[in-house]
Amino acid sequence: MLKLLLKKQMTELFRSYFLDAKKGTMRPKWQVALFFLLYIAVVFGMLGAVFFVLAMNLCGPMVSLGMGWMYFLLMGLIALVLGVFGSVFNTYAGLYLAKDNDLLLSLPIPVNVIIASRLLNVYIMGALYSLIVLIPTLAVYWITAGFTLMRLIGGILLILIITLIVMLLSCILGWAVAKISQRFKNKSYAGVLAALVFFAGYYYFYFRASSMIDDLALNAAVYGKEIKGSAYILYLFGTIGEGNLLSALIFLAVSFALCAIVWTVISRTFFAIAADTGVSEKKVYREKSVRKKSVFGALLAKEFKRFTSDANYMLNCGLGVLFIPAAGIAIFLKGGEFIKALDTVFAHAPYSSAVLISVMLCMMTSMVDMAVPSVSLEGKNIWIPRSLPVDAKQVLRAKACMQLILAGIPAAFAAVLSVCVINAPLYIKALTVLFVLVFTFFATMSGLFLGVRMANLSWVSELSVIKQGAPVMIILFGTWIICAALAAGWLLLAYPIGAAAWLGILSLIFGAGGLYFMHWLDTKGAQRFREL
Repeated sequence: MLKLLLKKQMTELFRSYFLDAKKGTMRPKWQVALFFLLYIAVVFGMLGAVFFVLAMNLCGPMVSLGMGWMYFLLMGLIALVLGVFGSVFNTYAGLYLAKDNDLLLSLPIPVNVIIASRLLNVYIMGALYSLIVLIPTLAVYWITAGFTLMRLIGGILLILIITLIVMLLSCILGWAVAKISQRFKNKSYAGVLAALVFFAGYYYFYFRASSMIDDLALNAAVYGKEIKGSAYILYLFGTIGEGNLLSALIFLAVSFALCAIVWTVISRTFFAIAADTGVSEKKVYREKSVRKKSVFGALLAKEFKRFTSDANYMLNCGLGVLFIPAAGIAIFLKGGEFIKALDTVFAHAPYSSAVLISVMLCMMTSMVDMAVPSVSLEGKNIWIPRSLPVDAKQVLRAKACMQLILAGIPAAFAAVLSVCVINAPLYIKALTVLFVLVFTFFATMSGLFLGVRMANLSWVSELSVIKQGAPVMIILFGTWIICAALAAGWLLLAYPIGAAAWLGILSLIFGAGGLYFMHWLDTKGAQRFREL
């Protein structure tokens, strides 16, 4: 039974590899194998190469100083962090708040077997992320310091200890995320908040990593003495990779003891958390008046409600709502020197900073694309908007208007802040803001155009249309290509006509393009929507 449940867990985790979401059928075995080979190549090839380079930079100097233990301590901590962050959300959704908890608990399956299968799933996922760091770490050390049997055993035990610690921390943090999410009335906001915290932590450490590593390399001996003196347990942990079996056995015994404690706690609390539906309020009827909405207002409210009720929809199609104004604030506060550098480097093209900043903001609008999959997300319920006594044109305009609001307001905010620090005449600043807004209008209308023309209503998983659908890919990469072409065209060809003329011409071209797509949506697009 345990093997069967574990197979079920892994199949659900890699569902897109086994199931063709568009057709709703199982993929051929050769396609499944190809997907897994691609996964291994991307995860262990590309990401592993990053950590291989990091290990090469750290291992040589530290081994030559006799501080191989610090090398393993640092790389082990990185593996620990990556493993925990990579599996904590799987723990939250797969161990505590899985959608099939009610079904499994109703079957004649011992609760301990269910918990064991879920814990093994957590362990496997955490181990996969940790091995991305640990495999290059051990390989580089064996190449640099030499390969021995004791170091091989120490490396294997180090992998086992780190993956056990990853599982323990994932269970603890997953429990915390699960408890917090139950306090939210809207689970989508909880998922989005957790993801944003993860992204913020990731980018903070990513941008600080280079300076931290340089500082460590310069002061390795000093830090080594401090660790040995005040945190001897960390020194013992680092010696495991060097082949210190006594340290390995101590940490292994402690890890197994902690696993036993976590198992006991989960066994006693699993049923309560799995059966808890979260915050429940006693509803008391109070008579109140409801303000009448227009037809378009009701359709627009429906689109916003659909967007804010789905964490996947918000994370994959709406992150730009936060990132675009953040970019504007960053340019306003810290962009002065950067803009001066742009004007100096491209002195042959006056006011290049205005053109390039506007193109950068336009490129970021690709992160706000909720109108593109909005038609496909209707799915089997497409009959509802089609059966309403409203014109199909209004339905499509409501979908476009939602993106115009969520993308246009942040884009205008960021553009106004950016032009405040650009050294250019007022009319060029005005054209910069105008072009960003016109491009946002064009991107919205062209995206909805593709969403209607390439609508997919037979999906099994909504992610297949939110992040994997052809219209989304075309708009995402198409926007990048267009923006790159606009920047290159200005710097190489168009600069003689001046920034004002270039921005004005682009505004006219993309404004006309947006109006064309809008007209198509009002006419042929509305007819096509009625026939879906």
